[in-house]
Amino acid sequence: MSILTIESSRFGTLEIAAEAVIEFPTGLVGLGGRRYTVVTPDAESPFHWLHSIDDPSLALPITNPLVFFPEYSVELSDADLARVGADSAEVYVVVRAGSELSDFSANLHAPIVIASGRGHQVINEVPHAVRVPLFPVSAQAAA
Repeated sequence: MSILTIESSRFGTLEIAAEAVIEFPTGLVGLGGRRYTVVTPDAESPFHWLHSIDDPSLALPITNPLVFFPEYSVELSDADLARVGADSAEVYVVVRAGSELSDFSANLHAPIVIASGRGHQVINEVPHAVRVPLFPVSAQAAA
């Protein structure tokens, strides 16, 4: 088993199995690099990090959308379905963190779909907002 070692600015030294590397052939919107891995510092947390292997200072908070939005679904265009090319895939959404829980949101419009070591950020054909509160009860309580 081949291991890659990166010096993450967020997590220190990370050893990543070669099979845990996710290739993003078309990259991620607004970000550099094409090789990432999912880092889970706390197995009990619903949050993970999509960490760049090419840029050790780049890591995006992500989550499985079904944890927060059980009714969430993803429908892909024919073009995206052809790119992803898998019947089963992991789906994550990018999290926008804030100083208060009421400021945390998820991008449900452009999920990240990972299958067979390849990742794609796609546009969900099911209408969803770009910033959906993760903790709506906290948002209402803060108002």
